[in-house]
Amino acid sequence: MAAPATRHPCLRHSTPVLLLLLPALSAALRCANLRTQQSTFNWDSLQLLHAMAPSPPQPCAQHDPPFPFPDTLLAIQSPQQATAAILRVLQHLFTTLSNENTPAHWDSQAHQQLLNQLHDQIQLLQQCLPRADADVKSQGPRNAWLTINGYFRRIQDFLRTNHHSPCAWDKVGLEARASFQRIHNLTR
Repeated sequence: MAAPATRHPCLRHSTPVLLLLLPALSAALRCANLRTQQSTFNWDSLQLLHAMAPSPPQPCAQHDPPFPFPDTLLAIQSPQQATAAILRVLQHLFTTLSNENTPAHWDSQAHQQLLNQLHDQIQLLQQCLPRADADVKSQGPRNAWLTINGYFRRIQDFLRTNHHSPCAWDKVGLEARASFQRIHNLTR
């Protein structure tokens, strides 16, 4: 004789709750390991930048672009403020590298991979800083945010002034590398 079928009313009612909690749990686990993920992201991004932007097809004039990376950001002590600064830098890098006037000699597959990685990392940082980001902006060094904005404004002006030439983009690629190296320092 077969055993009577038993119903599990607890499971039936708790399944939707579990399904709602899974994304939050997944995000919490990813945010708990943010430092390691950011370091891996920085390394992968540097590799993609190298694959994406080889030397320009013609030699470039040896003038330095007028936008040194704002080293004042490296003085940020708070991990939340550092994460918020990294998020802002990555958002600006994404915007800059998404420009439709990128040079033809850049590898389009590596370029798209880098943009995808930037987008994913930005999404992750936004998940890890939803409420804290507003608090950090109100507490944090306002000058740091203005400095980041000004730095990327000078990059955009440099590209426009040089008509988005391959040489100008080569300089911007070098600045993107410097940005990822500085982000690595902020991550530590």
